Amino acid sequence: MKKFILYTVFIIYCVSLLPLQTFALTAEEVRKQIDDLNSKIEVGDEIIKQYKSQITQTSTQKNTLANLIKELTLTRSKLIKEKEQIQNKISATGLVIKNISGSIEEKEKSLNISKESLIKLIKDLNQNENVPLIERLLSKESFIDFSRDYNNILSINEKIRENIIDVSLTKKQLLSSKTEKEEEQTNLTSLKNTLVQKEQVVNTTKKEKDILLNQTENEEAKYQKLLAEQIKRRDTFEKALEEYEASLKFILNPKLIPKAGSEVLSWPLSSILITSLYGDRCLLKLYGTCKPHYGLDFRAAVGTPVMAMTGGVVEGTGNTDVACQGASFGRWIFIKHDNGLSSTYGHLSAINIKTGDRVKTGDTIGLSGGTKGVFGSGSSTGPHLHVSVYASDGVSVDTVPSNTCKGKIFTQPIAAKTAHINPADYLPTITSAMIKK
Repeated sequence: MKKFILYTVFIIYCVSLLPLQTFALTAEEVRKQIDDLNSKIEVGDEIIKQYKSQITQTSTQKNTLANLIKELTLTRSKLIKEKEQIQNKISATGLVIKNISGSIEEKEKSLNISKESLIKLIKDLNQNENVPLIERLLSKESFIDFSRDYNNILSINEKIRENIIDVSLTKKQLLSSKTEKEEEQTNLTSLKNTLVQKEQVVNTTKKEKDILLNQTENEEAKYQKLLAEQIKRRDTFEKALEEYEASLKFILNPKLIPKAGSEVLSWPLSSILITSLYGDRCLLKLYGTCKPHYGLDFRAAVGTPVMAMTGGVVEGTGNTDVACQGASFGRWIFIKHDNGLSSTYGHLSAINIKTGDRVKTGDTIGLSGGTKGVFGSGSSTGPHLHVSVYASDGVSVDTVPSNTCKGKIFTQPIAAKTAHINPADYLPTITSAMIKK
C-alpha cells in the first residue's frame, strides 16, 4: 500500500509539471516571433497614416490630371502596405493558435495521466473495500497504521480529482481561446482578400488613367475639356431622370416604413464624414444653380469597404458607365431591405455580391470608387460613396433611354420623387463633427 501511495504522489507531481517543462520554451520562442510581427505592424501603421494624410491633401487640391495620377499612385502604395499589415496580423494570429494548440495537447496528456491514476486508485480502493473491515484491521500491526494508510489514500484521491477538474477547466478555456483566434484569423483572411481586390481596383483605375493620358496627350486643357463634357452629360441625364421620376405616381404610406429616428440603418462605412447632405445643393461653381440631391455623400478613398446598412436581398447591380460614361451612378448596388426600405450604393470601384444574394447588416458588399472622371465611377468629381434610401414600394430597377448618349439605355434603381427618403432619418445620429465644413 505504501508503494502505491508513493507511486500515486509521483504521478500527481509529474502531471502538475508536464505542461510547464515541455511547453515553456516553445511558448517563449513563439512569443518572440509574435512580438517581432507586432513591431512590424506598428511601423506599418505609421506609414499607412502618412499615406492617408498625403492622399487627403492631394484629393482636396485643384482637379488636374497630374494631381489625379498622384492620388492614384499614393492610393496604390497605401493599399499594398495595408495588405502587408494584414498578412503580418494573420501570421501573428496563426502563431498564437499554434501556441494554444500545443498547450491544449499538453493539457490533454496531463488529463489522461490523471484519469488513469484515478482509475487505478479507485480500483485498488474497491478491491480493499471488498475485504471485510475486521480482516483489514487484523492485517495491520496497529489500528493507527490502518487509519493512516486509509486517510492517505482518501487524501490522494481528492487531490487527483482536483487536478482533473483544474486541467479540464484549463483545457476548456484554451479551446475557447483557440476558437476565438481561429475566427479572428478567418476575418483577417477575408480582409486580406478584400485588400487584394483593392489593389486590383487601383491597378485597373491606373490603366484607365493611362488611356486618358493617351486621349489628352498629357495636355491639361484636353483633360479639362473631357471633364466639362462629362459634367454636361451628367446634368442632361439628371434633368431627364428628375422629369421621369416626377411623372411616376406613388403615395407614401408611413405605416409601411419604419418611424423616422428609429435608427434602423447602420453606417455604410467604418469612418464617417458626410460631404453632401440630402436636399437642395446650391453649389454655383459646380452646378451653376441649385439642384436636388436625393441621398448622402460620404468621403471614401478608392477601395474603402462598403457595408450593407441592414439586412435584405440584392435586387440588382450594374454600371451606368457602360451606357454613358460619367452620367449617373457608375457601378451601383441596389438592396431591398426587410423593413420596408431599400437602398442604393453608387460610385463603386468593385462589387462583391450579385442579384439574389441575401446580406446581413455590416456585410461588405463592394468597394468605394468615385475617382474623378474614371470609368465606372459615374458622375463623380472625387472619391466618395453615394447612398440613396427609398420606400421599397416606390422604387425598382428600371431602364430609361439616354438623352446624352444616343441609342443607349440606362439600367439603374429608379424611384418616384415621393419615394425618396432622407437616409439621415434612419441612420444613427449625425453630429456636426461628421459633416464636412
